[in-house]
Amino acid sequence: MPRKVFTSKVYEHKVVLVTGGCSGIGRALVLRFAQAGARLVIFDLQQTELDSLLQLVRDQHNVEALGLCCDVADPLAVQQAVAQVLEQFGGIDVLVNNAGISHRSSFAETELGVFERVMAVNYFGALHCTKAALESLITRRGQIIVLSSLSVYAPLLYRSAYNASKHALHGLFETLRYELNGSGVNVMLVCPGFTATDLRKNALVGSVTLANQPPLAMRKLASARDVAESIYRGAIKRKSLLVLDNVDWRARLLARYFPRLFERVLLPRMSRLKARRP
Repeated sequence: MPRKVFTSKVYEHKVVLVTGGCSGIGRALVLRFAQAGARLVIFDLQQTELDSLLQLVRDQHNVEALGLCCDVADPLAVQQAVAQVLEQFGGIDVLVNNAGISHRSSFAETELGVFERVMAVNYFGALHCTKAALESLITRRGQIIVLSSLSVYAPLLYRSAYNASKHALHGLFETLRYELNGSGVNVMLVCPGFTATDLRKNALVGSVTLANQPPLAMRKLASARDVAESIYRGAIKRKSLLVLDNVDWRARLLARYFPRLFERVLLPRMSRLKARRP
């Protein structure tokens, strides 16, 4: 894909931290920023996958990279990891809050622990990382990129905890954007549609265990690479909101202005869970 010359230098030597960076959209973003010459920091829970990805970006893109095992839901672990990043790289230019988990279970059948775990990773994980990196981001007039979801516009059945966590992210980061007005820090919320990642495969069920059923079939899935490219281009333009083109505009329109029609026609199709509910 051709790119303008000036865009290829925007992130050269910049320090980019990606949480949940070993799979899906996170991995694709790591590779895209590595291609742009950024210095990479990757937070993930799997050391083997971290080591493999670090070797890949070093070999293929000849960039400096650091991988740290870090549970973003643990505030102390995040503080220690970010301190290590600041010590080694001197600062953070871009924070990508990508780490996330989902679940597939009705509200009535979902234990409290599932809500707590989903919020701990999806919401508090982004909060912890942003808190720890904020001073450096302000100093460097950097960027905060937050992975949200189409569920902010069109809720998905049997994902109440996931939907709630994404709404919470908007409440937090839209407020932060206003508070940072004039600081030079860009806050971009990203809302992708259905994407081919491990998020669906590794979804929790109602009892805080991984679902043992295969991922639900979707008619159209965007590739993680295409989503990452769109996010990268949105970041270059320092957008405040990026709703990707794989978010169905009809769902957004009906959910907002014709909710009953949305519930009857589109919601069952989008959720694809009624017949296979746990």
